Amino acid sequence: MAAVAAIYDQLKYINTEVLAISTDSVYSHKIFTELSPSVQKVTFPLLSDRTHKISKAYRVLNDKEGAPLRATIIIDPEGKIVTKFVNPMEVGRNAYEILRVIQGIQYARRTQEGVPANWVPGQPGIIRDPNYIGKI
Repeated sequence: MAAVAAIYDQLKYINTEVLAISTDSVYSHKIFTELSPSVQKVTFPLLSDRTHKISKAYRVLNDKEGAPLRATIIIDPEGKIVTKFVNPMEVGRNAYEILRVIQGIQYARRTQEGVPANWVPGQPGIIRDPNYIGKI
């Protein structure tokens, strides 16, 4: 959460909404945001999924633990899930990769070009036309 908070201004700049969802209670969220210096920087909404309804709907609930996996779900403006990252519990998110993927999705939709591996904003995309296969 703190890693995403560090790039939140960049996400807002590219018209991206951020919601943090956990199965902790709203009371836990309140204490967490008051006591944790890194979480005090979080300015996007923290949502409580005490019923596990959201975690189950996105298929990220670890039933054995009763808690969700470390998941990042990117949903487009039409409400369609376009990608989902699920990290092991012992590995945190890479907020910059989340940002790059969103930028890539937006670039591809804007230009109709593909986004190659290791693409970063400012680089060209790939023309998605079968007539160009093997010629570029």
